[in-house]
Amino acid sequence: MIVFPHCKINLGLQILSKREDGFHNIDAVFFPIPWYDVLEIICINKSSTPAIHLTQSGMAVPGDENICEKTFHLLKNDFPALPSVAMHLHKNIPVGAGLGGGSADAAFALLAINQLAGLQLSTTQLQAYAEKLGSDCSFFLQKQPCIVSGKGEICQPVSLSLPSYKIVLVNPGIHIPTAEAYAHVQLVQHEKNIREIINYPVQDWKHTLKNDFETGIFEKFPAIAEVKKEMYNQNAVYALMSGSGSTVFGIFEKNQNPHFSFPENYLLRTFDFGA
Repeated sequence: MIVFPHCKINLGLQILSKREDGFHNIDAVFFPIPWYDVLEIICINKSSTPAIHLTQSGMAVPGDENICEKTFHLLKNDFPALPSVAMHLHKNIPVGAGLGGGSADAAFALLAINQLAGLQLSTTQLQAYAEKLGSDCSFFLQKQPCIVSGKGEICQPVSLSLPSYKIVLVNPGIHIPTAEAYAHVQLVQHEKNIREIINYPVQDWKHTLKNDFETGIFEKFPAIAEVKKEMYNQNAVYALMSGSGSTVFGIFEKNQNPHFSFPENYLLRTFDFGA
């Protein structure tokens, strides 16, 4: 089975409070973006060692255990008869970029193994496993934009589309671990909540829809702030750093054709959401 995990951007992100478990309560809007990894999973019916064999290509993924392997082992612990699998992950979505690529890989691995092995897990069970894999994994079980809350695991689908716009993503190649991003956060009072702001016209988001990670991240990595500044120099209707960074996106009118002169190592992708 071949699946295509997609990434997301954050249309605003409010960090509300620190939790007793060390996580933070947030409010954010997650918007799916058709930038894909490729994950192939094959069940091997006969016994083999190891139980999972993972190969990778594309962008390098740091760490000793890929989150797809973690997903398999999580299920194997509860379903000992789960057959061995071979996986190949081709990584296109940048890592540590605020796009949720790793969480997407985990969620799609979860869905694929559930189907291939005939586990017949319910939606509630899948969500419980997703939460164990990562705070925002649950979002990638959805098929539409969501308001997310809690530590990122509570997803409420929201009707939101951008048919008159294109979205440009720029990743400057800076890897930002989520824990490091939170270490620089200063909690602030929010005059309005995201559930209200997201209903404003897109043209009003510039002054109302914020990302609480930006202040700390921009101070430490001014190159990311420069990307956002350039989005507005090129007449973006709205621009923001996604999640904990380092990717910045700009929303442009369909007839706008921004011309950037970023360094060659910066990744740039454009997505047209017009009908």
